[in-house]
Amino acid sequence: MSKMIATRAAYGETLAELGAHDAKIVVLDADLSGSTRTGWFAAKYPERFIQMGIAEADMMGTAAGLAATGKTAFASTFAVFATGRAFDQVRQSIAVPGLNVKICATHAGLTVGEDGGSHQSVEDIALMRVLPNMTVIVPSDAAQTRWAVRVAAEKNGPFYVRLGRAAVPEIYDEEAEFELGKAKTLREGQDVTIIACGVMVSRALEAADALGAKGIHARVLDMHTIKPLDDEAVRRAAEETGGIVTVEEHSIIGGLGGAVCESVCSSAPVPVIRVGVADVFGRSGKPDELLEAYGLTAENIACAAERIINMKKTH
Repeated sequence: MSKMIATRAAYGETLAELGAHDAKIVVLDADLSGSTRTGWFAAKYPERFIQMGIAEADMMGTAAGLAATGKTAFASTFAVFATGRAFDQVRQSIAVPGLNVKICATHAGLTVGEDGGSHQSVEDIALMRVLPNMTVIVPSDAAQTRWAVRVAAEKNGPFYVRLGRAAVPEIYDEEAEFELGKAKTLREGQDVTIIACGVMVSRALEAADALGAKGIHARVLDMHTIKPLDDEAVRRAAEETGGIVTVEEHSIIGGLGGAVCESVCSSAPVPVIRVGVADVFGRSGKPDELLEAYGLTAENIACAAERIINMKKTH
């Protein structure tokens, strides 16, 4: 079994490392630095860390002000607060002027677990994706998280990086290379394409293995960058495999599935099945039990892929 590391832990480690090389980096947190792991940066560089308290909107405005003075501002809290409670400030103060603020939000999705629906953000990708100037990344493991944090620090402009609470399997080694806005092909296949992001990438790979045992060759794409979306990879997948399954720990409305459907409709219309959270809120439970309860399993992904293949046969 591969090593399990939470993406929030990889974020905290990378942020602390970057602080040693870039004095322009400042970090803000909204009374959750122990959970978001920004406390590791604070311990090394207390003069560049601001604990804002339970004041997320104020944190985003302050981050915007720091960015306007030439700083690279990382603002962290839980995803439900970063995108919901502070949406007005993110939109008006960060996205509209295109300021250099990196919103690195942890505890996204159902895998927050026992905290329940009030803390399980299943709409944050949709909220951030709709904002002009905002780049949206959803890393699938620790190595990809380290890349995402580094690229966010290097590139100017607003970023939203979606991170999780629970430990997830390592998919990539530390030498793996990624490119912003370019999907990573993890499996080649011609029968159907599975496009996944975040914690669901490992389950997409499990589904592909199960399909392979049945003689079905599924292409698997890790769509780590939701915006800008890799439209070319989506178009090729549509043309070459004839059907797509999208998989995300997020509402099927407005997230990865919505983005892929928009792309497919304008380039190469094919059947698409979206596997994700239906039009409902989360509830309290253990992470793995919640993923199963909401249908976010390798088995359901494989079933969706087989449904796509049957749909192709009837067209």
